[in-house]
Amino acid sequence: MKSLTKFATLIAASTMLVGVGAATVQAADSLYTPNLTYRTGPFAATGIPIMNGQRDYINMLNARDGGVGGVMIDFDECETSYNTNKGVECYEKTKGDAIVTQPWSTGITLQVLPRTNVDRIPILAPGYGFSPMSDGNTFAWAFNPPVSYWDGASMILNGISEGNLDNLKGKKVALLHLDHPFGKEPIPVIKALAEKHGFEFLPIPVGLKEMQNQSAQWLQIRRERPDFVVMWGWGAMNAGALTEAAKTRYPMDQFVGVWWSGHDADLEALGAKGKGYRSLSWNVPGNYPVMEDIKTHVVDAGNSMIENADEMDSTFYQRGVVMSMYLAEAIKEAQAKFGTAKINAEQMRWGLENLDISEEKLASLGMAGMTTPFSTSCSNHTGHGGAWMLRWDGEQFVQDGDMLSPDRDLIMPMEAEKAAEYAKNNAPWPGRGDLACD
Repeated sequence: MKSLTKFATLIAASTMLVGVGAATVQAADSLYTPNLTYRTGPFAATGIPIMNGQRDYINMLNARDGGVGGVMIDFDECETSYNTNKGVECYEKTKGDAIVTQPWSTGITLQVLPRTNVDRIPILAPGYGFSPMSDGNTFAWAFNPPVSYWDGASMILNGISEGNLDNLKGKKVALLHLDHPFGKEPIPVIKALAEKHGFEFLPIPVGLKEMQNQSAQWLQIRRERPDFVVMWGWGAMNAGALTEAAKTRYPMDQFVGVWWSGHDADLEALGAKGKGYRSLSWNVPGNYPVMEDIKTHVVDAGNSMIENADEMDSTFYQRGVVMSMYLAEAIKEAQAKFGTAKINAEQMRWGLENLDISEEKLASLGMAGMTTPFSTSCSNHTGHGGAWMLRWDGEQFVQDGDMLSPDRDLIMPMEAEKAAEYAKNNAPWPGRGDLACD
């Protein structure tokens, strides 16, 4: 890996302009950015590499740069085991000094969503959570960049139809999904697209107790013989589904998963039997300069939780790196805007609402090509940057084709409708309140 070119931030310029001197920056307390992790429980195997990547990127910034804008980042973890009740407890425990909360579960996100409006703490939920959170006019404190689950459903259908959903007319598409708020997220979009383009939609739920024994679900798949199976799984469900697909000889090139269903270790267990399986992804694993800095400043220094350096090459570990990059870049935006290194939660919210992850910025961070470019705004809290298909070649995931884009013309009205419905059901819902868009 090439060495990372140091990122010349806007912070230095902003602090000079507003008179925040070096002594003030050095004396500032750390910024508290808790992460509601799950290193235990049924989803730990897939959660751990992502959370290791998140943690290591922040540790790299702390070690290499002295934090962000001269202030150290306190990246505290609160263990939830992916349990919604524990997640809410973690949120309440950590919210006091937090400038952001990272719920790490769609179920937990839905539970803390109304609380964050009252507490005025922004939610950062990269690639997960309630898809209508994209509507910044309704959800002032929630952010789910770079793409939503509804975007993902649209992009998967674009991918399997070779860019023309009319090619699916008369065919059958099964959705093998976790019977959980996360797994149910894509259903409205797939239903709408099925009606629009004339294909049959077959939802097949997998209960939390069935994740490792999906014989009933795959018996249904053998009976129904869908043309495509779309997997919306996580944790042990993914490994179970892939094992069943191989056992029943379901064509792997007709089996495709959302970005949480593309864990390298699950496919490594299948090896050549998994060849052809695809997973949508908003990050592409590779040998990026930023990874060399993480290795030098964190892994080689003994400050990482990874068990094997090979984990750094995995899709999920590198996705965690990308997720913490979003966090750090939002902090930089807020610091530059408000002229202080020690930003608060409301200022952090502004930073998340003004993210500009351009190709030029990614290159300056040593991450060119690692993730999709996007930008957020007052009304757009997702960015909708796009994603790629990754294909398992028998040994590793490789990029398969050009970037896919969601059908925003179809999705935007649905987001607005469901956001309005949410606000009505949770009345009185403050919406943006004093944060009205300019």
